[in-house]
Amino acid sequence: MKKTYRELERIVKGFANHRRLQILNLLNKNSGLSVQGIAEEVHSDIKNISAHINKMHIAGLVSKQSQGNIVRHKLTRRGKSILQFVRIIE
Repeated sequence: MKKTYRELERIVKGFANHRRLQILNLLNKNSGLSVQGIAEEVHSDIKNISAHINKMHIAGLVSKQSQGNIVRHKLTRRGKSILQFVRIIE
């Protein structure tokens, strides 16, 4: 099924930020991190990282899985494809 231009825009906005690209790369290496774990690794505050993760989740790049009080994050197939795309254009 073809994506509409608006849907494609949402996907592109999901990774069109240096911090989001950094998070994609981090989750590729360390799947299952919490927002706090991501914030510690990229040296940013939790509120900022949470906002980035939400945009990435809406774009379908990151999935969330609850484990009690903790939400674990991992790349989706689309997130992995975007990371490959970004490596090609580097």
